[in-house]
Amino acid sequence: MGTAPDIIEDRPAIGEAKCTPFSQVLVTLTKQAYIQLAWDARYWKTTYQRAMGRLREVEDRHRREAEQAAQCEAALRSELVAAQARIRDLQKRVFGRQSERSSRADRAPTSNVPSSRSRGQQTGAPGHGRTMHGHLPTHIETIEIDSPQCPSCGLGFTDFPGSEDSDVLEIEVRAYRRFIRRRRYRKTCACGPLPGIITAPPPARLIARGKYGISVWVQLLLSKFLYGQPTHRLLQDLADCGLTLSAGTLTGGLQTLAPLFEPLEAALLSRLRSETRWHADETRWQVFIDVEGKRGHRWYLWVFHSPSVIHYVLDPTRSAKVPIAELGDVPGGILSCDRYAAYKKFAKQHTTVILAYCWTHQRRDFLELANAHPDLRAWALVWVDQIGELYQLNARRLDSPSDAAGDQSLRHAIDRMAASRDAELAESSLKIAARKVLQSMKRHWSGLTVFVDHPEVPMDNNAAERAIRPPVVGRKNFYGSGSRWSGELAATMFSLLMTVKHWGINPRTWLTAYLRACAANGNQAPAELSVFLPWGMAAQGLAAMRRAAPNHACLAGIDSS
Repeated sequence: MGTAPDIIEDRPAIGEAKCTPFSQVLVTLTKQAYIQLAWDARYWKTTYQRAMGRLREVEDRHRREAEQAAQCEAALRSELVAAQARIRDLQKRVFGRQSERSSRADRAPTSNVPSSRSRGQQTGAPGHGRTMHGHLPTHIETIEIDSPQCPSCGLGFTDFPGSEDSDVLEIEVRAYRRFIRRRRYRKTCACGPLPGIITAPPPARLIARGKYGISVWVQLLLSKFLYGQPTHRLLQDLADCGLTLSAGTLTGGLQTLAPLFEPLEAALLSRLRSETRWHADETRWQVFIDVEGKRGHRWYLWVFHSPSVIHYVLDPTRSAKVPIAELGDVPGGILSCDRYAAYKKFAKQHTTVILAYCWTHQRRDFLELANAHPDLRAWALVWVDQIGELYQLNARRLDSPSDAAGDQSLRHAIDRMAASRDAELAESSLKIAARKVLQSMKRHWSGLTVFVDHPEVPMDNNAAERAIRPPVVGRKNFYGSGSRWSGELAATMFSLLMTVKHWGINPRTWLTAYLRACAANGNQAPAELSVFLPWGMAAQGLAAMRRAAPNHACLAGIDSS
């Protein structure tokens, strides 16, 4: 819009101004001025409206940009907080204390949990005295004075009754060679069936025509699968004792011995499935072979712990098919485990099995939260103390099963914890990290409280975690297995050795007796396995298995026949 155009049709000519009345001229000029002012007003009004529109657009754009910037800043701050929490968690894992026990300084100010006693022998407590080890064989040594006479006058000393005695414990590890002479006889009769020369039968051998005796293989199996000693270091240890053994001989011998333990493996699995309470856990285990369709060499070693059996399973995956295959045929029971999804899938397919979740893992969530978010430390440690109170109340209930008051105290504490959890979740000011921990507790509450109605079920899954520890030590020392049969042998030996230790049986005594029975049976597993299964042994046999191995089969020698 521009200025108003001139109106020339009503404008008088210059020469005609004298003839036009003054009023008419005034009206014309006033009309033109009015039109000009109206058009100018409309123009400036339109210009103002356009300017205000552009201003509002700019303000709206700035407001949106400010909101986006605020949202971006909030997201970055949240990401920074999460990253800092992750850094603190990783630093604690690498450089911090490995124990999850809270120190006095870590506990919340309102905590009334009594401090634990110091470690070691307590002041004023009676000691057990020096252990005499009277069961060990004794080698008597007599020490005499070289010159039993007075150094001044030279007169000799006379014997005095008795002696000053003391004990010194020693260990002698030596390899020796059994040189076997089989006596030969000549018959003096004329009987036909007998040959002319009769030779005494050869000794039983664990491996046909093998030169290494049973104690060698007992030492190898125990050193590798019970004590976690790497093969190279084990062979070097034997070489230092005078016995040279190549890695190929060791590998071939173990592969030959593997079938001898398969019947025992089947017996352990059958016993495991006949029971109704289990613990389960899993850990990584390297198997350095290439499997079609699988990337990398990470396999998984699973453990299933029942009251009488500790059974290990090696599998390429960490899927639910492992517990399904292990416990799929059981009629029902209670499985103590962590919150891993594979166990949940197993329980969905087998509704008769109840999952009992681990309170140690729930407690660990609060400890990790306290480490990752220092501002939530006091809040998290209050929950840690409440979990500790549950452990104390449950221990008192187990100590006095007939005391109904102990059971009621535990149930009231559970109800208070659930109410406190729900109240915390209802607060809008609760931080996201803390909310996630409480939401996880609420989702798994039914599994966490299984122990309340089943006192025989522990509150945690520590039994399985303790059982998985020896393979973890072995994994750290020799990384894993080089072949599938080697990994399966490792799982079998872990199962057998940890089961006999669970029963208090001496592993060396048990393994020596079993391999001798295999050698006597022509390098085959004995037909009667009950004498080697702890739950099938008579009381006398179980007591014999719990004693130390014979000296010649233990530390005093490693035979090679």
